[in-house]
Amino acid sequence: MNLSRRQFSFSALAAAAPASDWTKAPPRAIAMDGSAAAGCRVERRWQGKLCRTKVTNRGKSPVALREIVLFEGNHGCAPETPIYGEGFTMLSQTGGTLAAPVDIGGYTDRKHYRIPQPEDATTVYNLLCLSPAGQPHALLAFTSSRRWAGRFHLRAATLQVTVDCEGLTLAPGESWEMEEFCRLEGNDRAALFAELGNLPAAHHKPQPWPAPPEGWCSWYCFGPRVTARQVTDNLEWIAGNAPYLRYIQIDDGYQPAMGDWLETGSAFGGDIRTVLDQIRKRGFEPAIWVAPFIAEEKSHLFTQHPDWFMKDAGGQPLASNKVTFGGWRRGPWYALDGTHPGAREFLQSLFRTMNREWGVTYFKLDANFWGAMHSAKLHDPKATRVEAYRRGMEAVIAGAGKSFILGCNHPMWPSLGVIHGSRSSGDISRRWNTVKKVAGENLHRAWQNQVLWWNDPDALVLMGTLPENEFLFHAAATYATGGMLLSGDDLTRISPERKALLDKLRPTHRAAQFTPDLQTGRMQLDGREMLFALNWDEAPAARQFTLPARECRLTDYFSGAGLGTHRGIYRIESLPARSARVIEVRPL
Repeated sequence: MNLSRRQFSFSALAAAAPASDWTKAPPRAIAMDGSAAAGCRVERRWQGKLCRTKVTNRGKSPVALREIVLFEGNHGCAPETPIYGEGFTMLSQTGGTLAAPVDIGGYTDRKHYRIPQPEDATTVYNLLCLSPAGQPHALLAFTSSRRWAGRFHLRAATLQVTVDCEGLTLAPGESWEMEEFCRLEGNDRAALFAELGNLPAAHHKPQPWPAPPEGWCSWYCFGPRVTARQVTDNLEWIAGNAPYLRYIQIDDGYQPAMGDWLETGSAFGGDIRTVLDQIRKRGFEPAIWVAPFIAEEKSHLFTQHPDWFMKDAGGQPLASNKVTFGGWRRGPWYALDGTHPGAREFLQSLFRTMNREWGVTYFKLDANFWGAMHSAKLHDPKATRVEAYRRGMEAVIAGAGKSFILGCNHPMWPSLGVIHGSRSSGDISRRWNTVKKVAGENLHRAWQNQVLWWNDPDALVLMGTLPENEFLFHAAATYATGGMLLSGDDLTRISPERKALLDKLRPTHRAAQFTPDLQTGRMQLDGREMLFALNWDEAPAARQFTLPARECRLTDYFSGAGLGTHRGIYRIESLPARSARVIEVRPL
């Protein structure tokens, strides 16, 4: 039955719906050739808003499964219905409408990472939010990712919710438990995401860390040619001017080859440990960039232990460019197989050495996606790519001790419970198009902060050629995330004005709640409220807020200028293009 918009209601469908509706259509197992998997029975069990699914092979022969279709049918939404969907990878997100989906992330699962998807559908992973006009929001999501990747295939009239089985074989009498699924509905979109945020903890206990880290990162001012002198000069400045930037992070560039992390390149005179020791002796925490799952072809790691890496169909190490993006530097990369005991022992030893001998207490893990690379043969033939990644991460955790672990360029839901912090956007740069894109990525994921992990909105850059209005937009959008703060500037050259702004942008721990169009947001803090007005467009625009009925004192947070006392409606008549304001509200 093709439901009209006025008939569309998830709660009503769950209570009593015809068999053709997507919530009632029977689940099915699909074999590798696309046919129904003979002998396989799929059972679905609802418990309130949660659904669990099990597939059992009741036949006499093993079956290689392509996917399990959990739900399918008409979605009943109009073409102009707004959508939001997560990506399998950190760099992929989808917005827009059913008829005109928009890539929010800069590097999509389909085009950049070449993850196989149906050509005739918009595919998102992990969660999907539908917001039909005049109807409650519907938030559909997987609440676990222990073994499988959950997907949503959206077409003009239909929705399919599937689990990728990767061609693994289900033996006669064997059963698989799929990932838990939930269906939430309500008029308050932010409340739905808040409710969803608490559900994965039943399967993936969040890694505890008391506060979002604050620090400094070498990448956005010095890149891969960073030197020891540049790091120590900034360390000395921070010690005297911004000691709250506790973590001093050395980024990509210290290693002689991707994969040879314990060897040293020329950037630090062949001895990075001297710099790390100086950081620690100065009273700060040494932090380092590592891409634990990858290695380049000429690295010692790969040449000495090719058996530790994911394989192609012929049993040879699989070059990443054969199935996905080959790598941004010194590629094509090869991916460590987290199901191989030797690879796990290497990862544990690597991080134990960096933690115990090098004194590193913060690890920025990059290129983590390759630990869950698709289309590869694994040492454990019964394992999925999600399991390979999670087993590898468990080895990292065991070696890193009590260090902070940040996931970057990682598979999103497979990282639940194995990282303390999550990069929530692509890389920042000092260009407006990047500032705008990164802000959108971060604010769409702001609900995850302090719930699933601490969000990392990437480095804050306050120096360079951007005009003042665009710098303030970047500062406001970063501050609104409430998460981690890492300065990406050469602070030895920062002006007093920019230093004063940096001091104002320390983490609040909680994210602002924005309207779906991301034009206005609000952040509740102890004894005050912060209002965020963003103008993403090329012309001035008005923004409006509803204040309490009693008188409040308003202050421009960045400039410190008083805005008088107000109550009821407060309106910004003309917010310049590509700019933002943060307004502090205190009751009299």
